[in-house]
Amino acid sequence: MNHKQAMNVVNQVFENIFRQKSPYQLDEILTEFAFDIKLPQKVVDSMTGEETWASSVNPTKFIIQKNSENFNNGKGWMLKKREITSLEELIKLWKKVNFTTTERVYDSTNVSQSDTIYSSENLYRCNDCRKCKNVIYSDGCGSSEYVIACQRSGNLSFCIRVDDSANCSNSYNVICSAKISNSLFIQDCNSLHECIFCSHISNRKYCIANMQFEKEEYFEIKKEIIKWILGGKKR
Repeated sequence: MNHKQAMNVVNQVFENIFRQKSPYQLDEILTEFAFDIKLPQKVVDSMTGEETWASSVNPTKFIIQKNSENFNNGKGWMLKKREITSLEELIKLWKKVNFTTTERVYDSTNVSQSDTIYSSENLYRCNDCRKCKNVIYSDGCGSSEYVIACQRSGNLSFCIRVDDSANCSNSYNVICSAKISNSLFIQDCNSLHECIFCSHISNRKYCIANMQFEKEEYFEIKKEIIKWILGGKKR
């Protein structure tokens, strides 16, 4: 997934949530919205010197998945048996073959700068995602599409900054909630539609700060809140 494709996804998500294209460039999205998401980090393939992306940077030796497979099909990873005289020698031999595999992508297409991805399509800088499509800067998401900076969540569509939640759509900044749609800043809630700044409530719509509003006044206030969220930033 290239930069242009990623920005197309970003704009579609912003239009569904905020009714406008993103005023931020891709690197600004990372800084403004994905600052605390666990994302793959840039490392170097220890065999080829190529840049690659890994979920963990703690290991000291890395190899891109495709390079590991090519090596296995060529020279192979098996070592010739030899006499071992010490544990130190055995560990030294192990280090010769102990590379951490990076950019592990399985049954997926158009995935870039990502690691541990399964059965997904069109992902950019993501970690540990399954059955996802059109996802940017996210970690631990499943069965989701058109999401940005989300983590540990499932069944999302057109969402930004959704954590530990499920079945959410067209929403921004949702934490530990379910069945949330067209809402902003929601925590520990269930079955909300068109609500903002709400916590610990269920089965409501047109609420702001846990107060009930009429539909018309709700949308007037929502316009101002969106301006505040985007900080008046213009393209």
